[in-house]
Amino acid sequence: MARHLITSALPYINGIKHLGNLVGSQLPADLYARFLRARGHEVMFICATDEHGTPAELAAAKTGEPVAEYCARMHGVQAELARGFGLSFDHYGRSSSPQNHALTQHFAGKLAENGYIAEVSEKQVYSVDDGRFLPDRYIEGTCPNCGYDKARGDQCENCTKQLDPTDLIDPRSAISGSTNLEVRETKHLYLRQSALKGQISDWIDSKTDWPILTTSIARKWLDDGEGLQDRGITRDLHWGVPVRRGDQPWPGMEGKVFYVWFDAPIEYIAATAEWADAHGMTDADWRRWWRRDEGADDVTYTQFMGKDNVPFHTLSFPATLIGSGEPWRMVDYIKSFNYLTYDGGQFSTSQGRGVFMDHALEILPADYWRWWLLSHAPESGDSEFTWENFQQSVNKDLADVLGNFVSRITKFCRSKFGETIPEGGEYGAEENALIDAVTTRVRAYEGFMAAMEVRKSASELRAIWVLGNEYLQGAAPWTTHKTDPEKAAMQVRLGLNLIRLYAVLSAPFIPFASRAMLEAMGTGDDTWPEDVAAALSALPAGHAFTVPEVLFAKITDDQRAEWADRFKGVRT
Repeated sequence: MARHLITSALPYINGIKHLGNLVGSQLPADLYARFLRARGHEVMFICATDEHGTPAELAAAKTGEPVAEYCARMHGVQAELARGFGLSFDHYGRSSSPQNHALTQHFAGKLAENGYIAEVSEKQVYSVDDGRFLPDRYIEGTCPNCGYDKARGDQCENCTKQLDPTDLIDPRSAISGSTNLEVRETKHLYLRQSALKGQISDWIDSKTDWPILTTSIARKWLDDGEGLQDRGITRDLHWGVPVRRGDQPWPGMEGKVFYVWFDAPIEYIAATAEWADAHGMTDADWRRWWRRDEGADDVTYTQFMGKDNVPFHTLSFPATLIGSGEPWRMVDYIKSFNYLTYDGGQFSTSQGRGVFMDHALEILPADYWRWWLLSHAPESGDSEFTWENFQQSVNKDLADVLGNFVSRITKFCRSKFGETIPEGGEYGAEENALIDAVTTRVRAYEGFMAAMEVRKSASELRAIWVLGNEYLQGAAPWTTHKTDPEKAAMQVRLGLNLIRLYAVLSAPFIPFASRAMLEAMGTGDDTWPEDVAAALSALPAGHAFTVPEVLFAKITDDQRAEWADRFKGVRT
């Protein structure tokens, strides 16, 4: 048994996330975590809400809530939606936690101690009417790169270019809309990433198995133009981790907080500490996952994220860990994803465009979404969500292939043999050929899952479902029963055991349907099929089962048209 630490990118607290957010990190991370647990490995799967920075303050201002209350409420909303989608986090933390405050301040102190923090006087945009500096998303204007007129002070959502507030053309306050702005001097802390470039570059060079998407983005930021730049890690904001040098004050930094992109990745560690505290454990219980000198040398650490998060996880967070001079567990593998688009455009939380997690669960069970999103995961390039493709795919794969198999074999058995698995008959050539074919496919499926090749895994799982349907069609127990009831009994027994096998194999993708299949088969045995032949006799003759409700109802043309119309605009 191996030990696996898995983290997915932290979703911002500013509202309910869309399906693009879900498939870009949390959902494939859950797939991998479920698979590893099923194989008997020890897994720590961590995520949290990212609660600091301007998005949180602005979102709270819109609702009229104090930012701390807004974040607490939205954490509850996001946690409930995560449960609704079956995301199996060991802990879903909060970056505003006391644990993250302490660890962020600790890392800043260590970086300063080692000479990797610089105090820099710089010019920033100040709103005279608002009486405050306007960092990041507190300022909007026209992007100098693409001309988009709603670009933010940290990034243009249209072209994704990273920006500084002073880069914007015709800037305005995102708080009041005021253009009464001026540039004033303020002092901030910078992480001297440039001084760590050689160590970071060597570390990235050692990751020869990383996806091309991950390494190409990291290399671009390392080597293009002027190369890796020092990065400001403090902001003139009220909400966030107060700037302290470890447990000591930081003279000149009073009233400032750490930048969200400095404290957010540290929350992976802090959330694990939150987990330990929540379960009445000691510090040693979480440190064994993160400190190489305290047991983490045997941990394999995998991160899942969308490509927009890659620079911070391949450069800035590693710079923090390396620069601390402490033996923290560095990531072993970063699985990055491209974008999921929505009917020819971008999903967008800020613009409310697309299908959001709460609305998705209102109209269909989670497994429909999990299957489509994972089987169309944007691995090698962007993927597009269309209602037509969604309807076609889930109807064909879930209803016509898996659901149809379960329904046909259980209903036939009930009609001819009752609701117990029948005895009699011996396997013949067809059955042995099926077992061989399923075994081959299961081993291939395991390989794709272990390699985190999500779409190939989905394709292989579907192929395993198809084998059962092809066998049932060829064996035709409803015909065999007329002349050889014992042979038909054997065919049915094999078919019912296939349902249990499908439930086990499918659990990482469709956990709710998997549970329903196991319950219908009257078993809690979810043992992974190391020996497929043995697994296909796990339910003996005489074992009771029930005919389940329809696993997957087909999406009708009317439903598809209704939903396409409902979600063609923006979230209100």
